[in-house]
Amino acid sequence: MKPTLPLYDTDYQLWLEQTIAQLQTQDFSDIDLENLIEEIKSLGKRDKRAICSDLMRLWEHLLKVKYWQQERESCIRGWTLEIRNFRLQIQLILKDSPSLKNYLQENFIEEYQNGRKLFLDATGLNADLIPADPCFSLEQVLDENWLP
Repeated sequence: MKPTLPLYDTDYQLWLEQTIAQLQTQDFSDIDLENLIEEIKSLGKRDKRAICSDLMRLWEHLLKVKYWQQERESCIRGWTLEIRNFRLQIQLILKDSPSLKNYLQENFIEEYQNGRKLFLDATGLNADLIPADPCFSLEQVLDENWLP
C-alpha cells in the first residue's frame, strides 16, 4: 500500500488555507508545525535573496552609467529607469524589514563583485578598467537622486 503524503505535499494552497484557519482558531494541536516552521524560514530567505539580487542588478547598471561610454548616449534612459526600479524594489523590502539594511551592508562588496561580473559580461570591457572593489558607498547607491 502506498504511503499517504501530507497535505503540504499534495495541495500546498489547501494546506496554507487550513493552517491559517487553525492559527486563527488557535487550534494548535493539529497544526503541521514542521512545515509551518520551514515556510516561515523560507520567507526570510526569500527577502534576503531578493534584496541581494536587486543590489547586484543595481550595481550592474550603475557601472554601465559610469563606465560604458560607448553605449551611454543611446542607453542612458533605460539604464536610469532600471536603476530607479532596483532602488524602489530595495526600498519596498527595507520598508517591511528595516533590519535587512544590515544584511545589505554585509553583502555590499559581494553583490558589487557579482554586478561587476554581469557588467563585464554585458560590455566586453577589459576587467582591469573596472575597480575590483566598490567605488561608491551604500548610501550613494541607494540615493534616488544620485548617479555616478
